Amino acid sequence: MASSVIIPQVLPNTKGMPPRIPRASHRHAAPSGPWPWADIDEDNPLDPRSTGESHNSRDPISWTGYPTSLFRNWTAVRLEKSGIAKLIKERKGSEPPHCVIYYVDVNDEGRFSKPSHHEVMPENEKEFWCRIQAKRPDGTRIRAIFIENMSGPVMQMLGTKYRIEPFFFSSSLNWIPSRYQEENPDDGSDHITIVLNFLRAIDNPTLNISPLSCGPKRVLSRAGTVMIDTQAPLSLCSSAWNDKVVLIDVLALHMVRHKNSSTVITYHPPREWHSTSARILHSRFRFAGQSVYWRSIFSQSDDPTFVLLSLLWHALYAWDEALETLYAHICWLETEILVTNDVYQTRELHVIRASLLHYTSLLEDFKKAVLFVQNTPSPTMLDHPERQLSMHVMDRECNVLVSEIDRLEMFRKTQDMRLENLVNLAFNNVNFQDSQDMRSLTEATLRDSAVMKQISYLTMVFLPASFAASVFGMNIENLTEGAHGKLVHYVVVAVLLTAASIWVLVALHNKHRHEDSDISFATRLQWPVTNLIRWTVGRRNRVKEPRHFV
Repeated sequence: MASSVIIPQVLPNTKGMPPRIPRASHRHAAPSGPWPWADIDEDNPLDPRSTGESHNSRDPISWTGYPTSLFRNWTAVRLEKSGIAKLIKERKGSEPPHCVIYYVDVNDEGRFSKPSHHEVMPENEKEFWCRIQAKRPDGTRIRAIFIENMSGPVMQMLGTKYRIEPFFFSSSLNWIPSRYQEENPDDGSDHITIVLNFLRAIDNPTLNISPLSCGPKRVLSRAGTVMIDTQAPLSLCSSAWNDKVVLIDVLALHMVRHKNSSTVITYHPPREWHSTSARILHSRFRFAGQSVYWRSIFSQSDDPTFVLLSLLWHALYAWDEALETLYAHICWLETEILVTNDVYQTRELHVIRASLLHYTSLLEDFKKAVLFVQNTPSPTMLDHPERQLSMHVMDRECNVLVSEIDRLEMFRKTQDMRLENLVNLAFNNVNFQDSQDMRSLTEATLRDSAVMKQISYLTMVFLPASFAASVFGMNIENLTEGAHGKLVHYVVVAVLLTAASIWVLVALHNKHRHEDSDISFATRLQWPVTNLIRWTVGRRNRVKEPRHFV
C-alpha cells in the first residue's frame, strides 16, 4: 500500500477552506451580566456619553434605533465590540448579498403550511417591515423564520418587532454558546435563546476533479505545524476518493413563546463558513412536519417548544455523521501505521486526539441545551388542560435526545482510546525501527573493531622491530665509531623486544580471564610458566588414563 501523508489542519486563509471559528468568550453570552461586552479594565463600561442612534418615536420606521432604543445599556461602544455595529454598517459599504427569509407556519392542528420565502433588499425594507407587522392567519400556533445572509436592517426589524435581547445576535455573530430565558409576566410570554456549537462533516472544498487525471486532485495546505488549533477545520481522508473536512458549525435559535402565536428565529453565518444554510434547515424542518412520529406530537400537544426540540435533532444528525467520518479516518490510519513509519502520521494522531478532547465540551454543551429545554416549561401551557400530558411527552423526548448524546460521547471515548492504541503502536514501530538501526550499527562497530584488532596484532609484531631498527640506524658518533654491531644483534634485540611486548600484553589481557579479580600484576606476568605447567600436567594425566578398546 502506498504511503500518503494527510495533514489534518489547514491554514485559515486557504482558498476555498472555511476559516477557523473564533474562540468563544463566555462572559459575553448571558443577559444576566450587568455590563454587556465590557472588559474588566474599563473605567466606564457603559460609556453613557456614547448612546448610539437614538430612537425617534415620530419616525414611522421605528426599527432604525435598535438595539439602543430598547436596551439603553447597549451603547455604541458595546455595539462595536460585539460586532452588531459592523453588521448594521455593512449596507453603507459594498452591497451585501440579498437577505433571504424562509417561512413555515404550524397551525393549531399541528399541520405545516406551504413554505415560502422573501428577499429583503434595500429598496423593499419598508415592505418587509409591514409584512412582519401584519396579523398572522387565524389558527397559526407558531411561525418559524430562517434567515439567510442576515443584514443589519433585518436584524433591527426583527429585534424591534419581537423585542429580542441583543445578546442573541452578539452570541450568534461571535459563535458563543449560550442558553437563557427571559420572562415577560405582563402578557404571559417568554423568550428562550439557544446558541449551540456542533460538529459537522462536509466534502473537502479544495477537492478539484482534474479532467486530465483519473482521480481527485487534493490540495494540502500545510506540511506540518507546531500549534494544534482545535478551532480550525480538520481535514480527513479515509480513502483516495473520500476526502472530508470536519468543522464546527453553529445552531442559533431564538424562540418567543406566546399564548396567541409563537415565533422561532434562526441565524446562519455567511457562506464562507460553510455552515448549515437557512434553506437546508428550512427543508429539514418541513420534513419533520411530514414525519408520522413528530406530526403526532405536534397534533397532540400545543406546546410550541416541541418545534424548537425538533430543530436540535439536526445537530445530533450532524454529530453522528461527523464521528462516523472520523472513525473511518482512524481505521485508515491504522492500516497506514501498520505498513509505514512516518513522523507526520504521529503528529496527525496527536492533532485528532486533541480535537476529540475539545469535542467533549461541545457534547456537554449540547446535553446542557437539551436539559435547559426540558427544565424550561412554556408559559403558554401553565393553564392548559393537557399540561401534564405535554410535560410527560417533553420529558420523554428530551430523555431520548440525552441518551443519544450519551451514545455519541461513548463513541467519542471509544475513538479516543483507539487513538491511544494507535499512538502506542506508532511509538512501538519507531522504537522497533530504532532497535533495528542500533543492531545494524552495533554489527558494523563489531566488524570495525575486529579489523582494528587485527591491525593491533600486526602493530604489536612490527613495532618492536621498528623500534630496534630506529635505534640501530641512529647516526650518532658514540654508536657508529668503532661499532661492532651486526645484523644478528638487531634480530636478537627485535625478537626479545617483541617477546617482551607479547608477554606484557597477554598478561594484561589475561586480567579478565582469572576468577580472582584481585590477582597482582607480578603474578599475571608468570603466565608462560603457569601455562607450561598446566599443559605438562594435563598431558601427563592423559597418558596415564586407561584406554578401552572395543
